[in-house]
Amino acid sequence: MGILTIHLDKVTNLKDEDHIGKSDPYVQFELEQDNMLRDKDYGEQKSTIKKDDLNPVYDETFHFNIPTLDNMVLTVKIKDDDVLKDEKIGKCKIKLEDMGLSASPTHVQKKVDNKLFRKDAFVFLSLTYTE
Repeated sequence: MGILTIHLDKVTNLKDEDHIGKSDPYVQFELEQDNMLRDKDYGEQKSTIKKDDLNPVYDETFHFNIPTLDNMVLTVKIKDDDVLKDEKIGKCKIKLEDMGLSASPTHVQKKVDNKLFRKDAFVFLSLTYTE
């Protein structure tokens, strides 16, 4: 077994999903092994909620226990915390086996939202994997 460590640094340029006030974003990580026949789910973890912040800084660390990096896909979802139903602001997928992860941090900047007339939104992470 190995440990995938995700350090969530920040998210930038989020679009405002709220009609009153600004979005209250949080980041949700979902990890699964994308197999030919049956995918295997390795769970999900969530960051704290940042009230009224379209450029939130998190500086939070998450750990997943996984057997291998083979076929592993990390889905990163940015959501707006709302009373009735949380709205999706953006997302991306990261194929971990192609990244050559090790105990040394690999810095990742991924686009989570395409905007036509404004700056794109990005998530900034560091990933490590130790066996």
